[in-house]
Amino acid sequence: MPSRIAMISTYPPTQCGIATFARSMSNAMKNFGQQVDLIRISGNGSAKAVHPASKNHFGADGLLENVGTLNNYDAVIIQHEFGIYGGPDGDEVLEILNGIKVPVVSVIHTVITTPTNGQRRVMQGLLDRSDASVALSHSAADAISKNYVVDDSRLKVIPHGSPDYGQFSRPIGFNLRPRILTWGLLSEGKGIEWGITALALLQDVDPLPDYYIVGQTHPKVVERDGFAYREKLEKLAIDLNVRERIHFIDAYLDTEALNRVINSADFYLIPYDNDVQVTSGVLVEAIAAGGPVIATRFPHAVELLGDGTGALVNQKDPESIASAMRLMIRNSAERARMRELTVRKGPSFHWSQIGISMNSLSHSLTRRRNQFPSIDGIYFAELQRESA
Repeated sequence: MPSRIAMISTYPPTQCGIATFARSMSNAMKNFGQQVDLIRISGNGSAKAVHPASKNHFGADGLLENVGTLNNYDAVIIQHEFGIYGGPDGDEVLEILNGIKVPVVSVIHTVITTPTNGQRRVMQGLLDRSDASVALSHSAADAISKNYVVDDSRLKVIPHGSPDYGQFSRPIGFNLRPRILTWGLLSEGKGIEWGITALALLQDVDPLPDYYIVGQTHPKVVERDGFAYREKLEKLAIDLNVRERIHFIDAYLDTEALNRVINSADFYLIPYDNDVQVTSGVLVEAIAAGGPVIATRFPHAVELLGDGTGALVNQKDPESIASAMRLMIRNSAERARMRELTVRKGPSFHWSQIGISMNSLSHSLTRRRNQFPSIDGIYFAELQRESA
């Protein structure tokens, strides 16, 4: 009989990466026979229950009223990102954890390497109260180990997943104009301005590539700043006389539509400003789609592309980006070599593989829990430490 898992997370129609991730991960686990009930956290008190979410809550208070229900499951998976739980620095997640007495798996989406005192308290509390913590890259695991106190035996690396975009069907050669693609929720720090500036430096390339920028402005950015960043990018494209070659698709695409867009591109650009980013879902998707990929040197990109799988460029350096674009456009042999390396790596990130890994981890925790008697008020993690 399969175990019963509860997963706490945001969930569509909430438009954020964590919501999409939770849907993909839970579906991948279910595809192998695992029962996963989604416990949806939403900051929108007017939101209605969404199938297949089992419960919808609008903060820790609502969930804590029913925390006993969570203890009827065999294990609980908590998706953690700063900003999706209430309280100072999202400390409501600790209140939730205090009421859970079954094994807990925390999936860590962001590792802050220079946290405030409040952020450190929340992250350390999450690690302490979790029977297993999942880092979504080796870079993320290293950052957790260096900046927080964690038992290495309880820190697992399960990569960020990706759909299978059918990369083997994408042609090597270009049709008409080369097409460059960047996608994801739009916000400062994504470095799109450097990609636009780099395109303007390719006046020696004929025809000039098309650069597609796909994704709506992040909802939290809209609340704070409106559409100022998007407007700045459009003005920059006009000022640099490349507006005709820049194509903004201001939409939150579903999987099928995003699949079509990704498969239509010749190569991908990830020009993030952040030089400490240890996990990027877009990077994983670009590799799963078969690349080639140009990315700035943030840790996750160095981890996955540093062996020559892609082209690494400097942050905030349009000349470096333009040089990599020329390489992709003019050197078909190098482009094909990168494609070959990327295609080899891609299948290991498919959600089917991630589902197998998460099911295996949750099953191992429930099996180990059954070796100990049930003692109210004592975390399974504490029992593990006592038995070590």
